[in-house]
Amino acid sequence: MLNPAWRELPVRTALPALHRALDGHGTAVLAAPPGTGKTTLVPLALAGLLSDGAARRVLVAEPRRLAVRAAARRMAWLLGEAIGGRVGYTVRGERRVGPETVVEVVTTGVLLQRLQRDQELPGVDVVVLDECHERHLDADTSLAFLLDVRAALRPELRLVCASATSDTEAWAELLGGAPVVEAHGVSHPVDVVWAPPPRAVRPAHGTRVDPALLDHVAAVARRALAEQDGDVLCFLPGVGEIARVAGQLAGVDAEVLQLHGRAPQAVQDAALTPSSSRRVVLATSVAESSLTVPGVRVVVDAGLAREPRTDHARGLAGLVTVRASLAAARQRAGRAGREAPGTVYRCWHEAEDARAARFPTPEIALADLTGFALQAACWGDPDATGLALPDAPPAGAMAAARQTLQALGAVDPDGRATPRGVRLARTGLHPRLGRALVDGATAVGARRAAEVVALLSEEPPRALGDDLGAVWRSVKDSRDPYTGRWREEVRRLLRATSDEPATPLPDATAAGLVVALAFPERVARARVDKPAPGERSPYLMASGTAAELAPGTALGALPWLAVAVADRPAGSHSARILHAAALDEDTARLAGAPLLTAREEVHWDTRRGEVVSRRVESLGAIELSEKPLDRPDRALVRAALLEGLTREGVSTLLTWPSPGLRERLSFLHASIGDPWPDVSDEALLDRAEEWLEPELSRARRRTDLARIDTTSALQRLLPWATGEAGRLDELAPERITVPSGSKIRVDYSTERPVLAVKLQELFGWTTTPTLAAGRVPLTIHLLSPAGRPAAVTGDLESFWRDGYRAVRADLRGRYPRHPWPEDPTTAEPTRRTNTRK
Repeated sequence: MLNPAWRELPVRTALPALHRALDGHGTAVLAAPPGTGKTTLVPLALAGLLSDGAARRVLVAEPRRLAVRAAARRMAWLLGEAIGGRVGYTVRGERRVGPETVVEVVTTGVLLQRLQRDQELPGVDVVVLDECHERHLDADTSLAFLLDVRAALRPELRLVCASATSDTEAWAELLGGAPVVEAHGVSHPVDVVWAPPPRAVRPAHGTRVDPALLDHVAAVARRALAEQDGDVLCFLPGVGEIARVAGQLAGVDAEVLQLHGRAPQAVQDAALTPSSSRRVVLATSVAESSLTVPGVRVVVDAGLAREPRTDHARGLAGLVTVRASLAAARQRAGRAGREAPGTVYRCWHEAEDARAARFPTPEIALADLTGFALQAACWGDPDATGLALPDAPPAGAMAAARQTLQALGAVDPDGRATPRGVRLARTGLHPRLGRALVDGATAVGARRAAEVVALLSEEPPRALGDDLGAVWRSVKDSRDPYTGRWREEVRRLLRATSDEPATPLPDATAAGLVVALAFPERVARARVDKPAPGERSPYLMASGTAAELAPGTALGALPWLAVAVADRPAGSHSARILHAAALDEDTARLAGAPLLTAREEVHWDTRRGEVVSRRVESLGAIELSEKPLDRPDRALVRAALLEGLTREGVSTLLTWPSPGLRERLSFLHASIGDPWPDVSDEALLDRAEEWLEPELSRARRRTDLARIDTTSALQRLLPWATGEAGRLDELAPERITVPSGSKIRVDYSTERPVLAVKLQELFGWTTTPTLAAGRVPLTIHLLSPAGRPAAVTGDLESFWRDGYRAVRADLRGRYPRHPWPEDPTTAEPTRRTNTRK
């Protein structure tokens, strides 16, 4: 017998319009706020269970398992029946339906599996996609597939997109101009209390939330209990944060319930059932719209949410904590006003809303698309270009997904699904885990493969430690809620794979092998054999990502690991290993066989400052072995030497006499320009073919470069064709003959060339010599008889006239045996002392 409570649900008034829309168009968009009954009453009405109308079989798709069970229980309650009668549900690993079932609630993942097995969905008359506004990837994909089915196979299949928001225009357009039916719930006013932390808190990074913020949320929940009436619903980003806040609320005068997908069934039932005692319900975003928690008058919102992120460069994927969107904040606040006027406490400054996103980012724009790409390939549209998706998948993420699928053997080079790919897709797992199950069953036996993959499909509680081998042993003997779900998943996986017998591999090795089969690029080897006491051994993953064990690790200093879960802490260049299993090199080679390479490598090693030529065997970025090459390819050696010249500089690796030809040419290029060559490091590298051959091609190592006669080599760059090369000694002479007859070397290492000569050797010289055809006067450093600087001049005539007298007075007493004439312009130059007084 129908429970009369159904007549009180606001969506009841929209049912006639919804029936008319489906009768006329076959599709419809239903906009109904949370608590109106869109999830529980609409499917019953469409199935004809509220009247004597035509009976239809209805399939309702929800994004979460928790919402599936809750919706089925509520509908069965409205019918006054037990689940498994006219209302049933199916989630991964659990199915409760009977021969009389006409309304079945499933997850969107289960719906995708059914569509892939039989695109026509035989026996189904209506599909309701609930909570489509949340933009989960499976929901978007299911909608695209269903639109294909309606267009090509079953135009009579009815389709309803149900949204808790009024942003319906895009959905209506996607459904070909479908009518929009709106249901208006009873909306009570909700007062907003801004309750930011009293002190600044660190922004969330990865999955980490500043404990100070969580302590503040707990304090605000206590404040709400004291200031307001009714139950309190507190929104937090994840299970860990819920547990911490629950601990902070110990001793409050209310029952504290933790509502999330991993919560025991009894706790979920208690949270969703009216209670005579006061409650504080700590929930993830599942309570925004998918579930209705009765009795709530107060919402405490931490302002955070979790979104998927994929770091393709590091091979890491997972959830990150982000600021909740404005739309999510409105949904959360609305839960306080569903039954009566309420209050929302927002744990942030009002000004921060100006920086918040309006709506949540669609999952397709953020997530690892490997599973989606395999679904599209199995559907027959490898690029997903023909699918009517609300948003197109990012090209880069699709390319990365295609690359992963090809490595798994799931798609061919054109992206079409292979028989192996179809088999992986039908496991209902991420393709990586499907590979671990299928290949692992052969390698370690079906049961052990299923048990380890079940650990990977739902991450074990962190309290069990980071050693997956130890976690595996622990859950076998445990009876907690996680273990219950794990056992259900093991049974499901055993049904999905062939019955392969166990192999002689020890359990520890088997665990590492299965993990490595799932994530071969996360196979990691320790960088050092024996870390110092108290230090965590740094690792290098096959992807090239550095990693280290988390504090308090149970894994110890193992030489090899198969990493299952890792993240990157704030400010760290290395990944942090959260779950891993022990591995050895032979098992790593087996699991990572596609990553094994053997190559001949010739390159310049900057650390050694030398050419390295070797044969290297690698597992991705991990070098397994190396040995020197006896006869490396000469072209590769030459390229490596050029790399060294580029990295360390021509001036460093080659030997340059000073003063020498390079300095003279540099002077001429600066003072005259063409045709005199630029001899900077960059220019010489650009013209290495012209001046450094054949010596460069004959060289084998750094010492060979140092032995090259650079003076002779540079002469190849002189302007011989124009005849200007013959003027080198005229324009930039290596030495200049001074009045004493000495040939003094010119120093070209400074901006203006310098001639350093003893003062007495220049007697009689009144005109300063010039270089570069008179363009640049020499700078003359006049030296004492002992060779020490006495004066500097660029104008000898002026020096003899104005400066010489002071220098003569200063030096004549110190060097009495040298000539110090009163008129140096007429005196005889000399290199010798004066024997006469």
